[in-house]
Amino acid sequence: MTPTARSTQLRGRPLLLAVVALALGGFGIGTTEFSIMGLLQEGAADLGVTNPDMGLLISAYALGVVVGAPAITAIGARAPRKTMVLWLMAFFTVANMTSMLAPNYEWMLFTRFLSGLPHGAYFGIAAILAGSLVPASMRGRAIAWVMLGLSVANVLGVPLVTWLGQQLGWRWMFAAVGLVGAVTWVSIKAFVPFSPAHAEASIRRELTALRSGQVWLAMLTGVIGFGGFFAVYSYISPTLTDVTGLPIQAVPLVLGLYGVGMVIGNIAGGRLADWSVRGSIYIATSAMVVFMTAFGLLSPYPVPALILVFILGGTGSLLVPGLQALLMDSAPKAQSLAASLNHSALNVANALGAALGAVVIGLGLGYRAPAFLGAGLALLGLLLALASGWGARRRAAAAAQTPPAQTPSAQTPSAPSEAGASVPS
Repeated sequence: MTPTARSTQLRGRPLLLAVVALALGGFGIGTTEFSIMGLLQEGAADLGVTNPDMGLLISAYALGVVVGAPAITAIGARAPRKTMVLWLMAFFTVANMTSMLAPNYEWMLFTRFLSGLPHGAYFGIAAILAGSLVPASMRGRAIAWVMLGLSVANVLGVPLVTWLGQQLGWRWMFAAVGLVGAVTWVSIKAFVPFSPAHAEASIRRELTALRSGQVWLAMLTGVIGFGGFFAVYSYISPTLTDVTGLPIQAVPLVLGLYGVGMVIGNIAGGRLADWSVRGSIYIATSAMVVFMTAFGLLSPYPVPALILVFILGGTGSLLVPGLQALLMDSAPKAQSLAASLNHSALNVANALGAALGAVVIGLGLGYRAPAFLGAGLALLGLLLALASGWGARRRAAAAAQTPPAQTPSAQTPSAPSEAGASVPS
């Protein structure tokens, strides 16, 4: 095995430090992505816009992810993976600091777009880096460990910067995220081992992922199914205050409860993906349908609403490791791009959910309407996942019935096998 193909597996303390460094980047990304939702009203007052207008800031960030994930991953295909995550985290840090200084709503939209550009590429490359540090049987859990930073952000980062924004001004959340980005850069530099790009990596090789129908079906499952999650989460703050009747000061604590659910769901999702990649997706999308419907019905009642906030956080993050693994499996020769496309899909979902939520609220249907909308989207995601699984099983059955090609008894020097041609003499 060549040095570029060899897995660099770590154990014990070096593995822990490397994974924590990569997850810390996810913590910063999750904090900046989700904190806007908890500071929706404060931001609207500062910028002189409506709550649905603020929802478009969420969409602008998501659009940056959608554009940046495939473009940056493909362009940087030949760069060492550690180098790539360092550059991505540096860009992320600077972009968030520009959001703090944005003078008006239009500039804030632009800086939120910039902040989203490194998001998907970072998670995609970091997931592959983490997977190279552990045995193959733990790949799902390694992916979940990286994504755990995103979930922990909803327990600690989002409530903390939401509280900070309420006390000092909502723009201070961007300064806090910038600090996390700087610490992440130093940690990755110190603890993550060097990991070269694949010897045959190229833009053309990475783009082969886009020729796989299974990649597109997996992305559509994420876009539609997770769109339901964001339809609810994007407007969680006004839902809790206007429908449930909680004081706005309680919102950071409730977001922390949501984040605890996400942490538990993320860990469970990693284990489910190691058991069955597709099974984990079916379970997660089914649970989202049930519990979003329940939230729409029971959100006026504080105790059921709080319990369901916790459960919704868990069911949403339960979906992510399975989708990540499915995309990587669907494009084995272009795993970097396939892994980053998961985050393009999830952030199309982010933009779709926030925008559709704004539509139903703008139609006068109230803040309970996004939950019913989300349940419908999750149901469509489940149907897409089932269709993808059926297609994969059908192709596998057809391949099993096809007789193997006859293998020549000997290879002649003039017609070496593909495998033999790739082995150095």
